[in-house]
Amino acid sequence: MAKIFQAAAKVEDLSNLGIGEPDFHTEPEIVDAAKKAGKEGFTHYTPLAGFQDLREEICSYWGIKYGMDIDPEEVFVTAGAVQIPYLFFQAMLDPGDEVIVTEPCFSAYFQQVEYNGGKVVSVPCLEENNFLPKAEDIEKAITPRTKALMLNSPCNPTGAVIIRRELEKIAEVVKKHDLFVISDEIYESILFEGEHIPIATLPGMKERTMTVGGFSKSHAMTGWRLGYAMAPSPILVLMQTLNMVQTFGANSLAQKAGLFALRTQEEKVKERNEIFRKRVYYVHDRINAMPGMSCLKPGGTFYLFPNIKGTGMDSAEFAFWLLNKAKVAVIPGVAFGESGEGYIRLSCALSREDLEKAMDRMEEILESL
Repeated sequence: MAKIFQAAAKVEDLSNLGIGEPDFHTEPEIVDAAKKAGKEGFTHYTPLAGFQDLREEICSYWGIKYGMDIDPEEVFVTAGAVQIPYLFFQAMLDPGDEVIVTEPCFSAYFQQVEYNGGKVVSVPCLEENNFLPKAEDIEKAITPRTKALMLNSPCNPTGAVIIRRELEKIAEVVKKHDLFVISDEIYESILFEGEHIPIATLPGMKERTMTVGGFSKSHAMTGWRLGYAMAPSPILVLMQTLNMVQTFGANSLAQKAGLFALRTQEEKVKERNEIFRKRVYYVHDRINAMPGMSCLKPGGTFYLFPNIKGTGMDSAEFAFWLLNKAKVAVIPGVAFGESGEGYIRLSCALSREDLEKAMDRMEEILESL
């Protein structure tokens, strides 16, 4: 992934479909809320777990939207959502403990497990299963050293959304083998079809689940570095203790901006979701009309994960070929785990005009093969 970004930075007039963040700027009124908080004196250290009012608002949001019954003591505000799995693995893993990771996935999970002495056990989610994890595959991967299961729905990079009946089967496997789940639900607000179901809402799962949320994707606040974990409080207390010598706490003004965002921005979130849906469906249709490529329609996120096996190239070869020949940047599927080989990730976090330009470039070069 880094190699693609480095090469793309040297290309003029680039169509960048590798971007993993919304193209929208943070809403001006959210910025104003942070400015107001600064003038009111919220410029000091914050509580280790985050401001009480923000944690209460997070509880309210997930309670109203998904029926989650959580207490502010079960919420930990962090410096971005990506910090949460790292702190969890640091707190919970002994050397050699295994973490099952369903892939293709956000590749930082692999490094986070390994940096903290754990071992990644990958479970592929296959295209013929709509890139959904299967409970039976997860159970086959469990050993006496398995401690946790990492899930991500809606999924980066595939856009797959785990359906209720499969999630219920996975929950039964988790309880049967006494595992803990880290459920990355950072894309929960970007959903096109079906329903998002937090696994923590299923019977017997709240006490063995850490739900990861944040503001980066939902509220176009990637640069504010604001995420949060929802989990049993004893685990969060340990993570907060570890974090005292890392970031200590999340940015004070970002927290006040996040509080304002949760209280006032739901309609804007829905508007952006509809824009992403139209973009993703447009690119999906264009990709499926190109030679050598095919693509499932995702249930959420702003990504597509096209199959490029018909081109005769592997994912890295194809990505660099596309960059050099068509000035289009994409991410090789292998960057998201071995099961991502034969695919690429496209981000639709560009304007419709820019997406049309990128699709025209891709179509032209693919028809020349």
